[in-house]
Amino acid sequence: MMGYEAYGTFHWGIGLVGFLIFAIPGVMVLRKAGYSGWWILISLIPILNVIMFWVFAFARWPLEERTAAR
Repeated sequence: MMGYEAYGTFHWGIGLVGFLIFAIPGVMVLRKAGYSGWWILISLIPILNVIMFWVFAFARWPLEERTAAR
């Protein structure tokens, strides 16, 4: 019996706490870079999260564009 029914409320709570420990600072970094904090939800999608990490790492950030325009 190895399905989702094997996980109780405690396990889901630990998973949520683990996600929040990662997500809260991630949202703060995204906002400081000039992106929407909602991009953190992409981190939940397995292959797409790695692609997102690389794209954000090498893309010109909106914050850089705003400061260069001044």
